[in-house]
Amino acid sequence: MTTTDTITETTTHWTLTDQALGAVMMALQKSLLEQSDIVPVLKGFKFTDDGTGNLVVLNPPLVKMAHEDVETLEDVGCRAETTEE
Repeated sequence: MTTTDTITETTTHWTLTDQALGAVMMALQKSLLEQSDIVPVLKGFKFTDDGTGNLVVLNPPLVKMAHEDVETLEDVGCRAETTEE
């Protein structure tokens, strides 16, 4: 048995769940909105195995918006709908 074989046999592999991928996307969205560094958010993620070899993020980021921001997004959405028709 070579060293490579030993490493492969003892290495466990996981994949990200849709929830974990969503947490990464929310972290990206938050960093873009706040114009902040995404690295501390990603480094702060706490993962757990969901029992099937997939990782779940226990502390996904929260993206908070002011009421005015929601109205602006709704206005933009309405304008996009009317221009598509």
